[in-house]
Amino acid sequence: FDFTNGPGASRYFILASVAVTDHAAETALLELRRQLAWAGEPLPAGFHASNDKQRVRDRVFATIARHNFRVDATILEKRKVNPSRRTPSRLYGLAWHYHLSGVLSELANPDEIHIVAADTNASDLRSEFHDAVKTLASANAPAVALRSTMWPAATSPMLQIADYCAWAIQRKWERSDTRSYHLIQNRIASELDAFQGRQPTCHQS
Repeated sequence: FDFTNGPGASRYFILASVAVTDHAAETALLELRRQLAWAGEPLPAGFHASNDKQRVRDRVFATIARHNFRVDATILEKRKVNPSRRTPSRLYGLAWHYHLSGVLSELANPDEIHIVAADTNASDLRSEFHDAVKTLASANAPAVALRSTMWPAATSPMLQIADYCAWAIQRKWERSDTRSYHLIQNRIASELDAFQGRQPTCHQS
């Protein structure tokens, strides 16, 4: 949410989601966490790509790459955001609006969709998330039973997978570093530059 141009400030705000129809990837990540803990990597809060050691990241990407899931990402270049929206809550709500408007209609095949977001610990951001889901659900997936929830990322392996995918996409956009991006590229269904248009990439096999 930093709109400055100083050192360490990011150029983009990136929202990524991972869609699954079963718990296979989640179960595999829990098993990996147990294996790494036994090997001396305690990971008390689970996996977090920006904080994990490279040897841990290598194991996580290798594990999740064995499973089917769909990744969608929405990218907002912060300097192009209207000045009236340059607050954390308005930027967050804008990102979810763009993201869900593009993704919900494509996920509308199942009878039920449960959207779980990483908890932000900020009531205004929580409100923006739930409002975006309610607003866009009726327009994009009116026949689907849809629920929205926020959990701490440390409690959900699926949120940790989403974090890893978001980190890989962020490295590509911010640094032109595609090493990790290539590991999940065949799972990425779309990347939306919110101010340029949706850019389909490789669909999952």
